[in-house]
Amino acid sequence: MSQTKSNNSAGDLACDVLIVGAGPSGIAAALTLRAAHYDVIVIDKAFFPRDKCCGDGLTTGALRILDELGFDPNSVPNWTVCNDVWLRSPSGREMQFSLPTQGQFAAIAPRIELDNVLVQLARSQGIQVLEGHEFVSIREQTSDHIDVKINSNNNIGTDNQTFRAKFLVASDGMWSPVRKSLGMSTPGYLGEWHAFRQYANNVTGSAKDRLHVWFDKDLLPGYAWSFPLQNGRVNIGFGILRGGKYSVQQMKDLWPNLLARKHISNALGSEVVMEDRHTAWPIPARVTTAALSTGRVLFVGDAACVTDALTGEGIGQALLSGQMSAQAIIAGIGREASVTRNKYEQLIKQNFFADHRMSLTLGTILKSSLGARAALRIANLTPWTRRNFVRWMFEDEPRAALFTPSRWHRNFLRRAGAFQTK
Repeated sequence: MSQTKSNNSAGDLACDVLIVGAGPSGIAAALTLRAAHYDVIVIDKAFFPRDKCCGDGLTTGALRILDELGFDPNSVPNWTVCNDVWLRSPSGREMQFSLPTQGQFAAIAPRIELDNVLVQLARSQGIQVLEGHEFVSIREQTSDHIDVKINSNNNIGTDNQTFRAKFLVASDGMWSPVRKSLGMSTPGYLGEWHAFRQYANNVTGSAKDRLHVWFDKDLLPGYAWSFPLQNGRVNIGFGILRGGKYSVQQMKDLWPNLLARKHISNALGSEVVMEDRHTAWPIPARVTTAALSTGRVLFVGDAACVTDALTGEGIGQALLSGQMSAQAIIAGIGREASVTRNKYEQLIKQNFFADHRMSLTLGTILKSSLGARAALRIANLTPWTRRNFVRWMFEDEPRAALFTPSRWHRNFLRRAGAFQTK
């Protein structure tokens, strides 16, 4: 079907699917739908390139989905592939784990670059991405469409439009305005984790080339990280679980203390320069209890709270949930909206719930220094455990695959990484 004007009023738009939010989950949904010849409009209140508070790390799962979507890593100026991971136990022992080299298994990409390239990829596939367009409210839902009021900010001024679609995909973040407009927000919700990061340049220590993860005793089950970028830059930060030793309000005061710790300052080098300002953000990780859909609306990414409860990683989960929302719409289009909702929730349960529960269990173990030390000691026992632990850590396979036989396959932990020919 081709895009047409709505009959509601001059200038209003109609499409098969309206996506609110042009982050990874929204673009993944848009590209998947477009590949199946659906008309898609993506709106975002921001103008790209825009930054997003993030650790910038991409796991194997995220990379494989990006590869499936036709993404070219060479289009990201600061794309950095990591083949080795250096972990520091609470005891102070440092361990090196090597990822396979057949394809990419871990990479770093600043979100200001990654998200912008994804938007451009969507446009190259004929998808309308409307920047400076903010969701206002849902005007009407019927048996066959949903009408959405949008506020557009352009050079002339501000005006309102109504967009009509068969479905709406809400990729609009943890405090989803779409969810709020439907009266589905959780009052006072602040996420399960909180993260804090800053960029640094002129890095001359080991962090210039190494991906470091530090499991300092006082941060458990959280951790600090330094992810290398190009030209001596790094993304460095830390994440803590809410209700842990430190409160969110203490994170700013803790930051200079972390940077001064010998193992971190040595990794950065004596000439390091901290860039601009530090930023912090909440991390929603409660997919098993979050509302995933209602009416003709599907929530994806942070709006569906799909972030990994163990590591706080969310880009791979966002991409996957976006893909699944599109798959559900494709499977249920032309039928009752409940068919699409049921399909989407089924896909999310199959692909997220067991892994979420496994992550919570592992997080309980890592809360104590003894548990974290024991886990890392076991991981470092043999070449086999080192090789497979790091693949498992970077989600080469579903974390709870042991308990979900439906996801077993012959090449378990033997598959190549992404972008083998790029």
